[in-house]
Amino acid sequence: MHIQYLTLGLFVVMSFSLSGQQRPREYDIPFGDLPTGQYNAITDVPGVKVGQVTNIRGEKIRTGITAILPHEGQVFQQKVPAAIYLGNGFGKLMGYSQVAELGNIETPIVLTNTLSVPIAANGIIEYVLNQEGNENVRSVNPVVGETNDGRLNDIRSQPITKKQVITAIENASAGAVVEGNVGAGTGTVCFGWKGGIGTASRKIGAYTLGVLVQTNFGGNLKIGGLDFSDLYRSHQQAQSGKEDKDGSCMIIVATDAPISDRNLERLAKRAMLGLARAGGIASNGSGDYVIAFSNAETNRIPYQTDTAILQKQELRNARMTPFFQATIDATEEAIINSLFAAETMRGNDYRIEALPVEEVLERLRKHKLIPE
Repeated sequence: MHIQYLTLGLFVVMSFSLSGQQRPREYDIPFGDLPTGQYNAITDVPGVKVGQVTNIRGEKIRTGITAILPHEGQVFQQKVPAAIYLGNGFGKLMGYSQVAELGNIETPIVLTNTLSVPIAANGIIEYVLNQEGNENVRSVNPVVGETNDGRLNDIRSQPITKKQVITAIENASAGAVVEGNVGAGTGTVCFGWKGGIGTASRKIGAYTLGVLVQTNFGGNLKIGGLDFSDLYRSHQQAQSGKEDKDGSCMIIVATDAPISDRNLERLAKRAMLGLARAGGIASNGSGDYVIAFSNAETNRIPYQTDTAILQKQELRNARMTPFFQATIDATEEAIINSLFAAETMRGNDYRIEALPVEEVLERLRKHKLIPE
């Protein structure tokens, strides 16, 4: 981990898990029967890297950046098949139209807060233009997702900088991923509790599928199939503000399977089923977006080529079902992971409590959903 102390506060670049809290799977909470990858993270997909910058300053700034790099090479020169699905479009995602039109992504994906989308895009553009081989590039389609962290964070002050965006990209790494109050999840709230970044993965034969979420939404929380919608109400006196079922969720789905942009959109749709299984309702004020990509080397799209024909391999439709299941299961688990990892946070004159994990576990044991 790299830590820099700035004159105005704390600017932290994180590259590995710091949370002392056990992950839900370690308590035998069920999330389907497919095996996970080594880290149970999106970075189990070979080549995928995640970088995070956490921006905490004074009493009011609680925000950050999470960057996802599709592969280890130069993404603009070797674009990846991709699709974006709008579960509910009350959001400010940038880059959608070109991905929908061309079926590929050509930059790192960056997640941040609502009012920092333009500066995040500027950071991506500067990073791409400065990469070797891009000296004559005159068009870049940055992909930036967001959720509104304006409760815990003074979002109007727009504290994110281009430097922080570029730092998150340049410091991205493979291996374990920090979850909870980090990066783009620093100031988020989920089901009334402290939300944040969560991730999970699944193995499907020789292939891997990984999911990363930025949770900032409401609904009726479910864990292990058990309804916990009353849990917040029983703790409401300890909360700042009322229960709010609006909000947003960004979901990134990555795989190394050779899946076309058409089937990646089908895959992305299934992530919403994982959100629903965790209790999300995609409310009127929710921006729920799923970005799905394949980094299979055989299917990357070169920026320039001498040939008119682009040859690809493509997984057949009939082989997609286990990938659909993996997406649903991993999305649900990533959301619950974000809640278990998050810690109580004060900021911007609010206090948002962490999910009372011990109470959750006690109730799950009582219903015999996990062992004593």
